[in-house]
Amino acid sequence: MAWIYLLVAGLLEIVWAYAMKQSNGFTRLLPTLITLAALGGSLGLLALAMRSLPLGVAYMLWTGIGAVGAFVVGVMVLGESASAGRLAAAALITCGLIMMKLTSAS
Repeated sequence: MAWIYLLVAGLLEIVWAYAMKQSNGFTRLLPTLITLAALGGSLGLLALAMRSLPLGVAYMLWTGIGAVGAFVVGVMVLGESASAGRLAAAALITCGLIMMKLTSAS
């Protein structure tokens, strides 16, 4: 169950990052509320996952899912640059996440 909590926490990380961008510096109410709710949910689920997962594994996967996911949303939804270097960096982070999961004892 900890892995499911961690996955959902990572997905909520993407949601709050996107909503924060849409909040225009917390000047728009609905995106601001979504940001706060998703952030709270993400942190809460991360805390639940950390009950049984090691700190390093849980935190790296949580931030990695959020980072790569936010990058993908930025490129696909917001029209941000998808240069070869940025794609390679996202691929390296993804490889690190996979390796961390595969080598975790939990």
